[in-house]
Amino acid sequence: MTTRRLRAAAATLLILALSVPLLGAAPAAQGAQNSSQVPYTSGLTLPLPTGPYRVGSRALHLIDRHRTDPWVPTAGNRELMVSVSYPARGTSGSPAEYMTADEAQLLLEARGLGSVVPAATVAQARTHAQEGVRPAPGRFPLVLLSPGFSMPRTTLTAVADDLASRGYVVASVDHAYESVGTAFPGGRMLTCVACDQVNTPQEKADVVRGRAKDLSFVIDHLTKGPKAGALSRAIDPSRIGIAGHSIGGASAAATMAADHRVRAGVDLDGDFYLNPAAAGLGLRPFMMLGTESTHGPDSENTDWSEAWKHLSGWKRWLTVTGAEHFSFTDLPYLASQLGLSDPAAPLSGERSWYITRDYVPAFFDLHLRGIPQPILDGPAAAHPEVVLRQR
Repeated sequence: MTTRRLRAAAATLLILALSVPLLGAAPAAQGAQNSSQVPYTSGLTLPLPTGPYRVGSRALHLIDRHRTDPWVPTAGNRELMVSVSYPARGTSGSPAEYMTADEAQLLLEARGLGSVVPAATVAQARTHAQEGVRPAPGRFPLVLLSPGFSMPRTTLTAVADDLASRGYVVASVDHAYESVGTAFPGGRMLTCVACDQVNTPQEKADVVRGRAKDLSFVIDHLTKGPKAGALSRAIDPSRIGIAGHSIGGASAAATMAADHRVRAGVDLDGDFYLNPAAAGLGLRPFMMLGTESTHGPDSENTDWSEAWKHLSGWKRWLTVTGAEHFSFTDLPYLASQLGLSDPAAPLSGERSWYITRDYVPAFFDLHLRGIPQPILDGPAAAHPEVVLRQR
């Protein structure tokens, strides 16, 4: 991750820190699902899901006993933490937490803000999902999400829960030792050992290849593994998609190249790192959605133009004017809901969320459900910041 991107993340979290006196006084959002059962102690809230389904949430701890962890071989088998968001029925569950206080503390400390904002301010952000509720009847497409390097899976919670409310089972994956802090069973907190080992392009390519193996392993377990239980019966294994932010976007393409069960993919502002970029996808659809400043056709130090040449099926190259690297995650929204903005990103967190919310589900609705999506075919009046670079 570049210094500029780290500063952008720090600026976003600093905004949250400066807003602490306002947080306790912020009114609860209107129309939240089962709002009386959701704790709202920090004042932060994620955007309301827009689909017709209530959202269930379940955490899974998966162990790949056929692989040794690449970052800490002495730890033994490769481990993953997966948050599964899904269409749910009933309201008898308990509110799903955003992240643990310890995870929030490590995230803040990594940005130099550990003594500025209480961890509870971030950890207690209000979500709109419930744990312990049954999946809704039916079989739904599966979408996997992979976060940016050093970022926990929780930073993609808003898009995961929104997709679930629209009728998708969504698996957000934490790759062990690749985030600043992820809680694992047994009271273990795994930190970003990989952050000290990944510097060169080849090492970044190794991350991408490793994540592709992780994500295929998650598909195995969600579609036929014993731990998935009722979730596996809610998944239609013939309709699988994948998306990721930053290096998670590169991992989405790499997973598609290695695993033909994945029918469609999205890269959110991530270079591909593998050479040749985006090769091996065949005719399967792929969308690149990124910042105008770093992923436009004339941008330097990006491999998107090379990737475009290797995409043979349905494809889109979209850029967002005024967005920054983290505009496709939860972080800017957690600031802009209070009327604050990240000075590194002219586009507000609210606008960033609306763009992510509209374009990512539109892509999967088109390619996993066959529902026409005019928003993907040209300029959209509702989103003048989005430019269709190539089609």
